[in-house]
Amino acid sequence: MPSRRLLYGTTAFLSAFLLFLIEPLAAKQILPILGGSSAVWLTCLVFFQTTLLVGYLYAHWLTRGRRNSDLRFQRRTHQAMLTFACVALTFGLLFGPGLSSSTHPVATIFWSLTRTIGLPFLMLASTSPLLQLWLSRSEADTSGRPAPVWFRLFALSNVGSLLALLAYPALIEPHLTLRLQRALWALGFCLFVVLSWFVIRSQSSSATVFAPEADSASEPSPRHHRWLWFLLPMAAAMQLSAVTAHLTINIAAIPLLWVLPLAVYLITFILAFDRPAFYRRPIVVRLLVVMLASLGYAMTKTDFSLPITLTILFFLIECFVACLFCHGETYSLRPQRASESTLFYLLIAGGGATGTFLVGIAFPLLFDGNYDLAIAFFVTALVALAATWRDGWTQRLLWGTATVLLFSLTFMLHLYFTRNSLAAMRDFYGSLRVTQGFAPVQQAPMRTLLHGTIQHGTQIFSPELSHHPTTYYAADSGIGLALRFCCNDATRPRKIGVIGLGTGTLAAFGKAGDQIEFYEIDPQVEPIARNLFTYLRDSPAKITVVPGDARTSLASEPPQRFDVLAIDAFSGDAIPLHLLTAEAIQLYLRHLAPDGILAFHVSNQYLDLPPELALLAENAHLQSRNVVTGSNQARGEFRAEWVLMTADPAFFDRNEIASLADHIHRRPHLRLWTDDYSSLLPILQTGDQ
Repeated sequence: MPSRRLLYGTTAFLSAFLLFLIEPLAAKQILPILGGSSAVWLTCLVFFQTTLLVGYLYAHWLTRGRRNSDLRFQRRTHQAMLTFACVALTFGLLFGPGLSSSTHPVATIFWSLTRTIGLPFLMLASTSPLLQLWLSRSEADTSGRPAPVWFRLFALSNVGSLLALLAYPALIEPHLTLRLQRALWALGFCLFVVLSWFVIRSQSSSATVFAPEADSASEPSPRHHRWLWFLLPMAAAMQLSAVTAHLTINIAAIPLLWVLPLAVYLITFILAFDRPAFYRRPIVVRLLVVMLASLGYAMTKTDFSLPITLTILFFLIECFVACLFCHGETYSLRPQRASESTLFYLLIAGGGATGTFLVGIAFPLLFDGNYDLAIAFFVTALVALAATWRDGWTQRLLWGTATVLLFSLTFMLHLYFTRNSLAAMRDFYGSLRVTQGFAPVQQAPMRTLLHGTIQHGTQIFSPELSHHPTTYYAADSGIGLALRFCCNDATRPRKIGVIGLGTGTLAAFGKAGDQIEFYEIDPQVEPIARNLFTYLRDSPAKITVVPGDARTSLASEPPQRFDVLAIDAFSGDAIPLHLLTAEAIQLYLRHLAPDGILAFHVSNQYLDLPPELALLAENAHLQSRNVVTGSNQARGEFRAEWVLMTADPAFFDRNEIASLADHIHRRPHLRLWTDDYSSLLPILQTGDQ
């Protein structure tokens, strides 16, 4: 018996390890296809949860009806599916992610993941519920009485998942290239297939026919329990998705911030299913109320920010408490019949898939603003009300009040976002809003473009400032200096490239005869820049906007001979890493004039980007400098940090440049970013900047 449990436990552990190792790996591989958008991981999460549901559905189908007692059919079907998965994995490794379109991003992600890892992922997902049922039946056959479901196997698989998630950003991503990661994962999957064949052989040799009436002594689960098997995991998945989206939009779309909330989510599964004594409902309920109330209140203070460490910590603690409540309640309602175990896991997976679908796909289509966190908090309170309804009026009053207050919070956020808003829209690439107010000094009308909570451009509508570049693009900023002194012949027309449109502020630098080409992946941005701001239409330069991902567009164009190419493609406060690799620099140089200038906007609360850019410049035989300028509230100018690169040795010797441009301090042990390797962990800043 111990040897059988060892085999089953090892197989479940390895399957879960591989399952959650491939998630950040596959998402990172897809990230450049869609401009490094923070929504890529969330959409991948929807795919993973949906495929997990299909895997559980396959396990449920394989063991229902007549197939319940037909072990030969189960064995042959599962062996065939494992074989097909190996073939599918081989083709996926040979042909890569495939589709590279930013027009239909959700379809692109789903198709790319399906053709590369779809079937192997499905087989890994089906392992835990299948092994639990097979082990229960094998032990029932041996002992002559029905064996209870070994729910610890589910916790063991979650330990494997957690180890994979923690290992990826800490050990795997910083040291291994994507190509080597894929190869090692494929070898791990082959080992999993071998172990699965041993499991199948042990099942067929030791188990004969399982009689469905053998576990009829246990009472069937009531209907309201089955509803909660679905609703509680749905609320937990909404918490996971909303917290992940908030962190990745406002910090960075990187595996570290993908896996931290998911690791917290899995830890609560492990504690609930393997250490149920840890779940003390009275304590957890009180903590959950406090966390929902405090973070709900903090969400109303949009002008308040905390250091990155505290921000991440607070949201992870709230996610932990909420998910522990949901998963602890789910485990307390677990079925006693072995025959209901696959249905139990199927409904858990269904709830998880529904929760991630709502936050990742449905809400961006349904709402103009980003209310994901507020709605997740509201749903958590509503589901808590349903789960504790039978515990008396105290719990009903507590969670009924919390539900009403959190619904009111969502409504108040909607009123806040629509107040003074000229336009609000949301799609895969983020939530955009244009507000109108008054400049703090001149009291002239001012419009601001926000991506989430981050300002991406302003314009002051006064006679002296309406054509003046504001925010990060002042005349003495890094990009301002590059545009003013890029050409030895100041009279000739310039050709300027800009990755990232925003409000089109850089068009204010355009002169008659100049050509300015903007590259913009988000289709919502250009109508905003043309209709609600006047930089583009007032510029005497010839303006062109190229839709789609900049790297994809530049790769398909002939050399443009830009005098200046500005890289300013932020998503919220996050950066698209695929625009900051050695291969990207070489692509930019192909489109740059011999003495042209690359200007990288690196103003960021959380990441120290200049040292990595200095390394990229050195690799491309370019000189680099850091230009940091202060704010000027009267002119609407923000503190800005730009890194300039050029092959022209005389550019940084000019008096106007030398007085503002600083040499970049190098960080030890930094590694060159390439399309096959990148890690933000070494340049993460933990203090408030």
